[in-house]
Amino acid sequence: MKTRPLICFAAAICMAAMFSCRRGDMPVIPSEPVEVNPWDTVSGEIYGFFLLNEGNMGSNKASLDYYDYGTGVYTRNIFGERNPYETKDLGDVGNDLKIYGDRLWAVINCSNYVEVMDVRTVRHLAKIAVPNCRYLAFDEGYAYVSAYAGPVKIDQNARIGMVVKIDTATLSVVDTCIVGYQPEGMAVVGNKLYVANSGGYRAPDYDNTVSVIDLDTFDEMYKIPVAINLHRIVPDRYGKLYVSSRGDYYDTPSVTCVIDTKTDMCIDTLHLLPNSNMALYGDSLYVYSTEFSYLTNGWSVSYAILDTKTGRTVSRNFITDGTDKDIQVPYGLAVHPATGEILVADARDYVSPGTLHCFSPDGKRKWSVTTGDIPAHMVFTRKRLEPAE
Repeated sequence: MKTRPLICFAAAICMAAMFSCRRGDMPVIPSEPVEVNPWDTVSGEIYGFFLLNEGNMGSNKASLDYYDYGTGVYTRNIFGERNPYETKDLGDVGNDLKIYGDRLWAVINCSNYVEVMDVRTVRHLAKIAVPNCRYLAFDEGYAYVSAYAGPVKIDQNARIGMVVKIDTATLSVVDTCIVGYQPEGMAVVGNKLYVANSGGYRAPDYDNTVSVIDLDTFDEMYKIPVAINLHRIVPDRYGKLYVSSRGDYYDTPSVTCVIDTKTDMCIDTLHLLPNSNMALYGDSLYVYSTEFSYLTNGWSVSYAILDTKTGRTVSRNFITDGTDKDIQVPYGLAVHPATGEILVADARDYVSPGTLHCFSPDGKRKWSVTTGDIPAHMVFTRKRLEPAE
């Protein structure tokens, strides 16, 4: 789930389909493979990618898709048929997706748990209870999960947030650390965990800090003042962190802030780089923005590339063939770490299936495919996905 102005998540749309049954006669929605790019398969260490569709809040429609680079086949909704005894499939609102070792981790925000799967089979291994969980980070055998900790509710008195520490061997919670209000994205640099605090439930009194946690003691050392309503955070290879601020949707616009991890100070605010999501490829930081304003009651969409070595914006639109006009609401972004292909997910109207677009490194669209509802989070895998049993 994201904090979106003026958007209410509708209940699930009725789907007419042939269903098999799981225990208790709960329906299992079958997977849907479609051949989208068989003429240009990609070999190498990366076998494919998973895409987590958030699904509409309250509908238990989070779903998992998979693209196979060896066959060019995109398969929708692979979790249900591989886990027929999980009565609610993935659950309510998928908010993050990561791979660590041989396991695929999915944050299911409104269901208040992290789903852990075998990355080769997507079979369920565990559900780890974390209240109002948001994002994942990993380091040295531990998973870290940011959590709003309280109920899903706009409230000036919303409780302060926390980060939960999970042992990835035992899949058990071993510690917690209090941070700022409504913490979001995280990044590990050295022995420190950086946590972007949003304060989104307390608007207009947003949080404006990045919490810094000592991973040796798992205590918050201090907070770095940055900008209001923080969201995502990405480290580069030069010791800098890029942090997105969503602004207040009125007079304070979205910006990208830069933190020097050597001094833990904010050293720059890139006012000309609004930021809803970003992905790093080498020294290129790909950024898109879907910025809403209550003043105009409208959205502005932009795409850009920042050179992290020079600090200069080198492109104001990484989609070069004009097909950006076909994207209604960009909502997910990833760049293939070997080929440089760019993936942009379109949430469209937030209540019906979205679309995933693949662009060549020079920004020309190669293919598009229908996804689940609200496609958002992608992760590339170096493990081959086994066929469903």
